[in-house]
Amino acid sequence: MSDTQLLTAPEVPYAAPRLSSPHEHLVRASAHLWRVQDVRGRVLGHLRILADPLGLRYRAERLHLPTGTFRLVGDFWRADDAVAALRNG
Repeated sequence: MSDTQLLTAPEVPYAAPRLSSPHEHLVRASAHLWRVQDVRGRVLGHLRILADPLGLRYRAERLHLPTGTFRLVGDFWRADDAVAALRNG
């Protein structure tokens, strides 16, 4: 009998999306997740990249501290639109 080992490919992190607004910046939280912070360092929410058959989608989320889960704000085709939803919501 032979020993076989199943190996999975390592997860490759995406590069941080470029934002057009100088008022927010991204801080990596994981391979596909960034914290969106304003110029004072306040966390507005999170930006997650999702693979879609038509291209990359950007999901705006907020962390719900009592449950430790993310709440969906919306899915967008542009990172700037997702950040705007966090800024204005």
